[in-house]
Amino acid sequence: MEIPSDLRYTADHEWAKEDQGRVRVGLTDFAQDALGDIVFVDLPAVGSEVAQGGPLGEVESTKSVSQVYAPVSGRVVEVNEALRDAPEDLNAEPYAKGWLCVIEPSERAQFDDLLDAAGYRDLTEA
Repeated sequence: MEIPSDLRYTADHEWAKEDQGRVRVGLTDFAQDALGDIVFVDLPAVGSEVAQGGPLGEVESTKSVSQVYAPVSGRVVEVNEALRDAPEDLNAEPYAKGWLCVIEPSERAQFDDLLDAAGYRDLTEA
């Protein structure tokens, strides 16, 4: 299982990467593996406001439908439209082509409070 050290993580298995004051969000390798083959992704609308821990979208796999949660509060400024036609990118490249959206955070400190790679590894190995 891949857990990049340059990302932050939630206990709900989302990853977050800060880039120029914005936060790119996706599902972890652990999450995509547990879900199985992803067949559909429901992304948030650009411009929508999200709350930390609140719903961000859904992913549907051959096993189940799972909610995706926002790692930080803020406004969605970009979504990965390519996932609409290629949801399998979440399985193949969860940390690259499989990103979900970009959030302009309203509270920068929330990002700092997310789990680091070691903390996430501890969570997934428990």
